[in-house]
Amino acid sequence: MAEKFATIGLGKFGYNVTKTLFDEGHDVIAIDVDEEKVQKVRLCCTQAITGDATQKEIIETFGLEEMDAVVVCMGGNPSAATLVTLYLNEMGVKRIVVKAADEDHGRILKKLGATDVVYPEHDIAVKVARNLSHPNMLEYFPMADDYMAAQIVPDERFIGKSLAELKLRIKFNINVIGLKKELPGESFFVPSSEYIIKSTDTLLVVGSEEDIGRLRDVNKGE
Repeated sequence: MAEKFATIGLGKFGYNVTKTLFDEGHDVIAIDVDEEKVQKVRLCCTQAITGDATQKEIIETFGLEEMDAVVVCMGGNPSAATLVTLYLNEMGVKRIVVKAADEDHGRILKKLGATDVVYPEHDIAVKVARNLSHPNMLEYFPMADDYMAAQIVPDERFIGKSLAELKLRIKFNINVIGLKKELPGESFFVPSSEYIIKSTDTLLVVGSEEDIGRLRDVNKGE
């Protein structure tokens, strides 16, 4: 089902967020004070608007309170991102996602009403480091309170055993919430405890970062 989004700030990050949401079939309003950037994104969004979102009387004309989420992509201008976040919160926008300049800026944004704060450079750096350190972990997704979800390629010692036999919940306090099969015509599903792990499978697990770390170490023979 298509949702309604808006992006404010059309640098590289904002442009890619806009294009990706639009390519996924959603309605996207893209906003920037730079006419050249607005023209560049025009074919990658539902509506492209030239306007200064830091001016309250202007941002209130965009109808952003009707959006499912507004993404503020102005991390290179912390004061502007802060002001826009304040205005969006006052307007009653349901979900406000903001690119922060740093952790201190992120804390300020949270206090002003940001529901989600992202740190693209930090997140990419951590992702690269984790993938290098743990090659069997294809992807990870941070969650609240030091919990995370991760996609893990099973070790050869897991192959041919059922989830019940592996006892991941008992041994590692890890929950398997899904499994992705790489065979043609097959995809993600929720496995039963009797499912036998195959070499072409990818496990989607949830647990604390420490517990998933222990599973990774055992999985690679450490």
